[in-house]
Amino acid sequence: MARRKLAAGNWKMNGLSASIAELDALIENASGAAAEVLICPPATLIAAFAARAKDGGVVIGGQDCHAAVSGAHTGDLSAEMLADAGAAYVIVGHSERRADHGEMNAQVHAKAEAAWRAGLTAIVCVGETEAERNAGKAEEVVGNQLAYSCPDGATGSNMVVAYEPVWAIGTGRTPSNEDIAQMHGFMRAQLVFRYGNGGNEMRLLYGGSVKPANAAEIFALSDVDGGLVGGASLKATDFSAIVAAASG
Repeated sequence: MARRKLAAGNWKMNGLSASIAELDALIENASGAAAEVLICPPATLIAAFAARAKDGGVVIGGQDCHAAVSGAHTGDLSAEMLADAGAAYVIVGHSERRADHGEMNAQVHAKAEAAWRAGLTAIVCVGETEAERNAGKAEEVVGNQLAYSCPDGATGSNMVVAYEPVWAIGTGRTPSNEDIAQMHGFMRAQLVFRYGNGGNEMRLLYGGSVKPANAAEIFALSDVDGGLVGGASLKATDFSAIVAAASG
């Protein structure tokens, strides 16, 4: 089956209520785009963004969720809460969560299952650090993360995998096209080995300093089905150009 490209914007800890103007501009610019367009704003904006984006060609997601349905977890949000606010996706296992909050593969696995429980599509993030790549362990690290972060039962409709070369996030550095294609090909092979044809249906996103200037050539690479975009997704003009590249 043909995999529809996905342009996913991760706003991280950015955005206030006035930022809805950027969403409005994106909705207008992305009208009729061939690619699927996703914005994952901070949790404070999910409900407002989801209401504004309804039927507007842009879907809304969360940046993280707790594995439990509810309970004594101050400051956390369940996948059900995200769905109730209007989210359709949730990012789990982002490199910043793994680094800043010590999240391990088992936690990411549980969060992905929680996403499915709430009817959300999980975007499972994997990726190696610079030290791991320099030590020749990039595929070993990513393969291990895929094996233990992705639950059984994953399909092309309930899971997306995002590859983040950790050393390229926010640094302006970008791996070579050969590096990107090699890692995405490796991930595809691992997913097909485990999930059969379902592994061919899963979208693989590239998530390392994607911007308007490099999006088209990255998205043209084999097994790159779109991007998980950070800083360049905060401005509608920049992200619209990336959406256009994905719609190519």
